[in-house]
Amino acid sequence: MTKIRFATRLNSFASKSHVFWPELKGKPSVRQMIDRAATVNGLTDLDLNYPQHIKDDAADLKQYIEDKGLHVNGMAMRFNTLPEFQLGAFTNPEKRVRDAAVELTKKGIDCGRTFGTNLMTIWLAQDGFDYCFQADYDRMWDNMIQCFREICEYAPDCNISIEYKPNEPRSYSILPNAATTLLAINDIGMKNMGVTLDFAHVLYAGEIPAFAASLVSKRTRILGLHLNDGWGKRDDGLMVASVNLRATLELIWKLRKENFDGAYYFDTFPDASGMDPVKEAEVNIITVNKLVEIADKLSSNKELEQAINDQNSPLSQQIVNEMLLNI
Repeated sequence: MTKIRFATRLNSFASKSHVFWPELKGKPSVRQMIDRAATVNGLTDLDLNYPQHIKDDAADLKQYIEDKGLHVNGMAMRFNTLPEFQLGAFTNPEKRVRDAAVELTKKGIDCGRTFGTNLMTIWLAQDGFDYCFQADYDRMWDNMIQCFREICEYAPDCNISIEYKPNEPRSYSILPNAATTLLAINDIGMKNMGVTLDFAHVLYAGEIPAFAASLVSKRTRILGLHLNDGWGKRDDGLMVASVNLRATLELIWKLRKENFDGAYYFDTFPDASGMDPVKEAEVNIITVNKLVEIADKLSSNKELEQAINDQNSPLSQQIVNEMLLNI
């Protein structure tokens, strides 16, 4: 396999900004956050939110990022920060608003081309509902499918990846889990669609991460991976494998078996508790590298393969324990 690329959430690097930039008044700029991210040992890539992170000429920003030794892994749409999409982007009841969301996404894809990426991640944060008798579910679904289809047809060379999430900010998201997302991709019917698995989202969707990866791999492609962790009640964005070590290992083991070659992106929130984001990212990278090493050893373990085939849980757990706990 090719060398693993590590990407991270750019906004994390606003954490404890007063320590890194003692003279700074207000929030750090995009370029300042890039400067700080570039100090992370082992980091190779960034994802950029569109349109929030594009404050100046995209070609100039691309060169600036590359001068710092980094690359852009992908673009991510952020409709939820724009007031016109408060009732939804692709499911908004007004056609003119849905059209505006589609056009904005097309601009984001074009911007991504400037950065040399063909990955667009779409999280429909505001697309959902909060009350019974609020939404025409059939109409919302059909509108969403049509918007995705138009985007896919516009950019057949671009990988359009859905990042699903059960809720937040809406009480119920229209794409809350792997199964519903796969239904949508089936209805969209375009080859350039896929899924971004966010570990914390998968957990509080009540799913087993490796099983979700299996379902997605059977029916479409895993185009993106967001590694983090949490307690399964919300989108905690904790450090990788800090809560669910074994489930993280199993997901990485599954991804390696599926020859996943995308970036390992850290969608974590060090800014939520004032962590040092540089150290946090470096620990995440060390953790993943170690888990990849263990996962590859497990993949070549014939005894484990047989134990899994037999659903022999005591034996499979013993083998994993020997790797993880050295017992």
